[in-house]
Amino acid sequence: MTVYFIGAGPGDPELLTLKAARVIGACHVCLYAGSLVPAEVVACAPEEALVMDTAPMTLDETHGVILAAHRRGQDVARVHSGDPSLYGAIAEQIRRLKADGIDYQIIPGVPAYAAAAAALGTELTVPEVAQSIILTRMSMKSTGMPPGETLENFARSGATLAIHLGIRALREIERQLVPHYGAECPVAVIYRVGWPDQMIIRGTLTDVREKVRAAKITRTALILVGPALGDSHGFPDSALYDAAKPHVLRPRAAAKI
Repeated sequence: MTVYFIGAGPGDPELLTLKAARVIGACHVCLYAGSLVPAEVVACAPEEALVMDTAPMTLDETHGVILAAHRRGQDVARVHSGDPSLYGAIAEQIRRLKADGIDYQIIPGVPAYAAAAAALGTELTVPEVAQSIILTRMSMKSTGMPPGETLENFARSGATLAIHLGIRALREIERQLVPHYGAECPVAVIYRVGWPDQMIIRGTLTDVREKVRAAKITRTALILVGPALGDSHGFPDSALYDAAKPHVLRPRAAAKI
């Protein structure tokens, strides 16, 4: 018996990987976070499968279902939104599985920041503008952040920031980031990326809060911040395809035409 932690992607059922769909289709127990994962994602579960929305359940309750499946020798599909390695709350589940001697595997999914960049039609790592992405979150009502993991510390890098769980903290985000990125730094808020009601709001660090308020967005949104989100065309081409710069797969510089 195996518990499969499966990344469902951000919401679009067509972003489920082939492997994830195959495993869900073979498991007779399917637990999915219904507040973040559409029911369509788990529609491929066997007709006779036990399919449960874990949104109203506690960790003890979900683990109890897994233990019962273990006694029956049934594999479990534990379906999470995005990619399970990012804010998937799987670490505490894995701890319990290990304590009970239950095997598990992790099947990755499309993370929200990648789907958001696709929805925006942009690249998050632009040559000589930003070459790093920092994935972080605001603490709000969830567990606190470790010492040193602050927006101010991350902002000093100038990297593209992908901020989760921060839609109710836009005033604080503005306060901490403006000194480092500037008031006119581009911001994109992507609400329920990959869902039919997806919404994209573009703005700057100083005006996006009012735009979000007008749209009445209060949850389930990812915030992207950084100069890479701007419309500037002044950046250089990547050296990867530069004809004058050979590399191991193109050992000789191309002749100029």
